Amino acid sequence: MSVNKVILIGNVGKDPEIRYPQQGQCVAQFSLATSERYTTANGTTERTEWHNIVVWGKAAETVEKYVRKGTKLYIEGKLRTRQWQDRAGVTRYTTEVYADNFELLGSRTQNADQQAPQAPAANPDQAPF
Repeated sequence: MSVNKVILIGNVGKDPEIRYPQQGQCVAQFSLATSERYTTANGTTERTEWHNIVVWGKAAETVEKYVRKGTKLYIEGKLRTRQWQDRAGVTRYTTEVYADNFELLGSRTQNADQQAPQAPAANPDQAPF
């Protein structure tokens, strides 16, 4: 048995990129920043990690309506690595979090400041690339 599960809480780094690549099925992609603080001999240090998030189907449509740069999200999903050839013929790899579930976090006031009302939790109908 094996487990591939990721849980993240962080802030969206830029407005989501929305596409409709397969028979009109929506896909949303965006970056999510998570930060941790720790104490060293030199004081407190903060480390930020950036994650590539992919959301499919109806959940991606929810992302399109409600998620903007700075939105705080709770995300559950799984890691997937894909490869492609760049223009020079070099094989490239990227690791992404395919979101199975997400929730908007923060107060309604914060979400209103982003011109996006509070959205319900979403559970996407996933499809492969």
